[in-house]
Amino acid sequence: MSQPSFGGDGHQTEQELRRWAADVEAKAQRYHRMQNEVAQVSVVESDRDEVVRVTVDATGAVTDLVISDRCYELSGGAELAALVLTTMRRAQSRITERVSEVMARTVGDDAQTVAAVVGSYRERFPEPDPEPVRGVEELSLGDVPEDPPPAQSATRPKRADDEDDWTGPSILT
Repeated sequence: MSQPSFGGDGHQTEQELRRWAADVEAKAQRYHRMQNEVAQVSVVESDRDEVVRVTVDATGAVTDLVISDRCYELSGGAELAALVLTTMRRAQSRITERVSEVMARTVGDDAQTVAAVVGSYRERFPEPDPEPVRGVEELSLGDVPEDPPPAQSATRPKRADDEDDWTGPSILT
């Protein structure tokens, strides 16, 4: 938006002031629309097994929480609590994306404001750690399970319906 140029004749100055005032009004309306649209942002996120579904609003506040009966498959309250928090954080991290879309659509020509608002959301709602896979223990190189499974035999007993005799020594050695 350019500033009005004063110093010309009275008619020209009046036209410049009207143009400038109209630009200011249009910009104010776009920012008001942006503010209203950002306030309406809502994100719904579920965990991969759909045990937990969380809805958050543009401020990151939880507005809905649904826990399915599949929660009884979990090992306990601590696992359920972790699942709720992880799902909530994933939903919150997606707010930034939605706000960015609203900003680009409404006030995208003001790159400095868009960057400041989107940066603020990104800082408040960072990407969460990946969701752990239920029922899978994580082992690091060097970790040794307390009770290693027994070694399995390379041969199996012969059954009556076997066509070949797989119990003998390997022909490959």
